[in-house]
Amino acid sequence: MVKFEKMVFWYILLLLPAIVLGECTCDVEDEERNKSEALKYKMVALASILAASAIGVCIPVLGKAIPALSPERNFFFIIKAFAAGVILATGFIHVLPDAIERLTSPCLKEHPWGGFPFSGFIAMVAAMGTLMVDTYATSYYNKKGMKSELVAQTGDEEGVIHAHSHGHAHGSASMMAGSDSDILRNRVISQVLELGIIVHSVIIGIALGASESPKTIRPLVGALTFHQFFEGMGLGGSIAQAKFKSGAVAIMVLFFSLTTPIGIVIGLGIANAYHENSPTALIVEGILDSASAGILIYMALVDFLAADFMHPRMQGNGKLQVGANVSLLLGAGLMSLIAKWA
Repeated sequence: MVKFEKMVFWYILLLLPAIVLGECTCDVEDEERNKSEALKYKMVALASILAASAIGVCIPVLGKAIPALSPERNFFFIIKAFAAGVILATGFIHVLPDAIERLTSPCLKEHPWGGFPFSGFIAMVAAMGTLMVDTYATSYYNKKGMKSELVAQTGDEEGVIHAHSHGHAHGSASMMAGSDSDILRNRVISQVLELGIIVHSVIIGIALGASESPKTIRPLVGALTFHQFFEGMGLGGSIAQAKFKSGAVAIMVLFFSLTTPIGIVIGLGIANAYHENSPTALIVEGILDSASAGILIYMALVDFLAADFMHPRMQGNGKLQVGANVSLLLGAGLMSLIAKWA
């Protein structure tokens, strides 16, 4: 799965700049252009977004170093609820409206783009696709766990005479299989979530890097810094639960941290040829944003909120429920507020 994620990441990075370079058919809005001043803001944005992304994604991952952030603690539910609110608002408030704006642009032909809500349709298909991947992976790992349990049980029956000893071994095998299944499913969840985030992050990075208007870039620096920090916390919480090996954790953290800065660098390289209102750019970015929105919304609602809010630990603790709900609203509210500038 990690290899697949790498392939998709590089596919997007290599092909997106090429396909968004097109002949502009709509007039570009008048802006106050100043390349040298815009470059300064871009360098600030690159450094601040890189730092914020790395810090945000690392905070939940440092559960071993910071006991309060361990997935076994109740406080981790509070963090995940906040992260889920951030991811949910990212999908609904940041990504999906951008996709709708691009795929309904007057720069596109009326047929077919004006006669059908493609952004919502693509988001729906992406959400259903994520559900299918989620379901298939869970089913696969559950069957794998039951098979391991059966092998362990059969071996125990051959080597152990006492029924008590057999029952104990059977119970241990069941717990081990269930634990392994949960971990493997969490790994699928974290990688699918990162894939959805990467698609969006590359696009906003390219848009920022290609802009030559300091007036446009200035408010984006702070807004995108906070955006990537909070989004990183959401991804970091998912990675922490997946219990990857340290090498895999480092790769996923690095991928997330570098995605937007790499997008900015690509934007800098194609600034002279990039036309945000070209039909090709609008269609490609609109489709990718729509798919990203569908993935993020599904992950936030199903794999974060539904799973955690229906968890026995949450259901049996009134204070934890209140804290998680407040944290959810706070995360969604802050990320929604950032949309005023980004």
